[in-house]
Amino acid sequence: MSSMLDSRVTEPVAAVAWHTLEAEKTLHKLKSDRTSGLTSREVSDRLAQYGSNELTESAGRGPLEILWDQFKNIMLLMLIAVAVISAILDVRQGFTTGKFPFPKDAIAIFVVVILNGILGYLQESRAEKALAALKGLSSSRVRVIRDGKPSEIESKDLVPGDVMLLEAGVKVAADGRLLEVANLQIREAALTGEAHAVSKQANGSLPEDAPLGDRVNLVFEGTEVVQGRGTVLVTETGMRTELGKIAQALQSVETEPTPLQKRMNQLGNTLVTGALILVAITIIGGTLYRPSLFEELVKVSLSMAVAVVPEGLPAVITVTLALGTQRMVKRNALIRKLPAVETLGSVTTICSDKTGTLTQNKMVVQAVYTYGGSLKVTGEGYSPGGEFLNRDKVVDPNNQADLQALLLACVLCNDAVLQKEQGEWSILGDPTEGALLALAGKAGLDKGKKDRWLPRVAEFPFSSERKRMSVIVDAQGHRHESTMGLAIVDKNRMPYFMFTKGSPELTLERCTHIEASDRIEPLTNDLRLQILDQNNYLASRGLRVLGFAYKTLREIPPESSEDTSESGLVWLGLVGMLDAPRPEVRDAVARCRAAGIRPVMITGDHQLTAQAVAEDLGIAVAGDRVLTGRELEKLSQSELEQQVDQVSVFARVSPEHKLRIVQALQQREHVVAMTGDGVNDAPALKQADIGVAMGITGTDVSKEASDMVLLDDNFSTIVAAVEEGRVVYINIRRFIRYILGSNIGEVLTIAAAPLMGLGGVPLSPLQILWMNLVTDGVPALALAVEPGRPIVMQKPPKDTQESIFARGLGSYMVRIGLVLAVVTIFMMSWAYGYTEQVQGGLLDRDRWKTMVFTTLCLAQMGHALAIRSNTRLFAEVSPFSNPFMLISVIATVIMQLMLLYIEPLRNFFGTHYLSFTELMVCVGFSALIFVWIELEKLFIRWFSNRR
Repeated sequence: MSSMLDSRVTEPVAAVAWHTLEAEKTLHKLKSDRTSGLTSREVSDRLAQYGSNELTESAGRGPLEILWDQFKNIMLLMLIAVAVISAILDVRQGFTTGKFPFPKDAIAIFVVVILNGILGYLQESRAEKALAALKGLSSSRVRVIRDGKPSEIESKDLVPGDVMLLEAGVKVAADGRLLEVANLQIREAALTGEAHAVSKQANGSLPEDAPLGDRVNLVFEGTEVVQGRGTVLVTETGMRTELGKIAQALQSVETEPTPLQKRMNQLGNTLVTGALILVAITIIGGTLYRPSLFEELVKVSLSMAVAVVPEGLPAVITVTLALGTQRMVKRNALIRKLPAVETLGSVTTICSDKTGTLTQNKMVVQAVYTYGGSLKVTGEGYSPGGEFLNRDKVVDPNNQADLQALLLACVLCNDAVLQKEQGEWSILGDPTEGALLALAGKAGLDKGKKDRWLPRVAEFPFSSERKRMSVIVDAQGHRHESTMGLAIVDKNRMPYFMFTKGSPELTLERCTHIEASDRIEPLTNDLRLQILDQNNYLASRGLRVLGFAYKTLREIPPESSEDTSESGLVWLGLVGMLDAPRPEVRDAVARCRAAGIRPVMITGDHQLTAQAVAEDLGIAVAGDRVLTGRELEKLSQSELEQQVDQVSVFARVSPEHKLRIVQALQQREHVVAMTGDGVNDAPALKQADIGVAMGITGTDVSKEASDMVLLDDNFSTIVAAVEEGRVVYINIRRFIRYILGSNIGEVLTIAAAPLMGLGGVPLSPLQILWMNLVTDGVPALALAVEPGRPIVMQKPPKDTQESIFARGLGSYMVRIGLVLAVVTIFMMSWAYGYTEQVQGGLLDRDRWKTMVFTTLCLAQMGHALAIRSNTRLFAEVSPFSNPFMLISVIATVIMQLMLLYIEPLRNFFGTHYLSFTELMVCVGFSALIFVWIELEKLFIRWFSNRR
């Protein structure tokens, strides 16, 4: 054996393209032996060099860091400052008077700050579980050859150079180069996205640019052995495996703020800046005007600062998003991360996988071709219902002997089972073979009966080298049966038959004759060319094409004689099948187009298949470019960014390609929704603005990396979720207009009081918190469930870079805030004079403050009722379309009256008892806001009609 120094591999493992090397060269490069493996000493040295065969996790934010980050929010920081100053003023007043008041304003503000912090923490503290799900794909134990003998070890102890033994049912524990195989098939769907098990081979080398799914001489960690056995030389371990590269990519993806989070940050910055400017103007201007008012101006400024911050907004947004998730679940979309609800409404591009999402994930035969000509086949899914059509005319399969023979081959050369459960047809086994059974069922052939009458006695299983399989059946017990489909049995008095299916070209090479309607004819060159032309035509339509043949046998052929036995065959025909598109997807794609959203297909399938399905669904049109993985590999990222807007179909792509495509679209300022189901999709799902995992076929890794899970794996569900997302964003803008318009009115009213010489702050911080949390918050929650209108999916998505104040929201807030302030200031001036005139003393003169408080609260109720629609009058909007609005308004009015007429609440909030007349004055002034907004709608309607 080599020395310790020799056992070290000097070249970095990740730099070697192992699939390009012959097995012996791989053994030489890794200094290993196929029969004796590594020695214990070599294993120890390599463990020290390469580390354990485990996926490692990069450090992320801990719970305390996430919690601390919540209190860096600029609005919360301002509230904290207000609470501290308020507490200081209370303490100062206590030292002056000898009575220390209960600091209820400061405590209330601190409570709000803490609640908002906890709310933010709960949203962000969801643990990252994608890596844990990746680790779950690894095998815990593995059989290897070490020191010349087989042994079982922990998979984490594997090193490059180990000889690993595989058998059916085990998970592959590391990447490796195959040394020996025996009918080895491995399911790599979790890694490559390909649904079919891959037949592996040990001999030969492959081109360097061979896609991952085509590297048949390699095995990969996390995949599963379906059948056969193999001997593997471990080439990559830990983070250097393909699974490790995915984990690395997953951890390197940085989570970008969602459009809503960006807009909320902008809103916070704007509000705090505006509040500080107003505070500075009030304190500096007021002090210059009357220096003795400094302390009162500070109190006014504190109230203004509290009034500016919409304390209830985070809670309202969270509840709105949560309600949106509930509506989406009813439409089969499960939202895992709340901000994704709003982000869905901004999506401009939906990148979707083909199999199972755009299609039914059910192979359906579309066409057959025999000596008698080409036939179209109708029907859906695995149902045996359908017809055979020749130029739109129904053909009876009983009248075509060559078609009967082809369908018999479809049944017998088949390992699947077609079954009906709860009214639904399904298959056990390979989807392709299931489609062949459904085809035969449309002609009345039953697999169960044929298997009994023509029992299988031997077979040559499928191999990647031959690209075909054959079965041998005993026809002796069926001599007296006259059932349709057995013409070849009846006219050929041989005891055994062999039926073959596989690659049309390779199967045709083995044929010397062709089955005609009632005879067997020599297979001429002209007939061969016709068959190959038809094969190419069906393949160009995106169909998966299989060729069928048969021959008669006097005896059962010996094992391993397939090369000689599969010769001199009689050609039967071609069968073309397609994973048929979901019928509802065409309408969903059309809705996407109408909504300004571009659907893009990204698939691992062949480009012809992808193009055919894309054209059928309206994703692409004939002549559109299809970009393959190999072509994409040759493009730089900047070149890809230049082309990505012109390509709607990407075929034969790898995991790295999906990530690059998403990044290129994002660089072009698209908001991308990306679907995926495999482990390989996880980095792209995490990178996308909306990662969409498949709920039925998706792996745990893909689900943990996603923002949304499709419970029905259906593309149309994504479109439905986008519609809900748009409705959520419209409602968020609606209640932001409502809340901030009211807040501006509060701020201006508070600022006006000292300037008018009214002597005191009209609203305490506690009363402002009540308004912002209750009288603003409760109706805002009702606005959050306002139903959407049909036109929501007839407009393009909103620009993610647009300001939160865009499209009239900012001007509306200022305008309504000014109107509310003017109305309240007039009422405040009247109420101050009225209370002073009526009372003449100091005891109840502050009732004018309660009238201001009540007027502002009631005005917001009228505002909430009017703002349900921007264009329709209140009377034109059905109250039953959102009954929560009326309930919230009534409940809020009752709670406001409780603050006036229940003594403990009156004492705590510092309000005063109002007479019926005073209350009606408040109601009258507050109703003016409702009237103003309704008149605005009438004016806009009149102005629009005149244009």
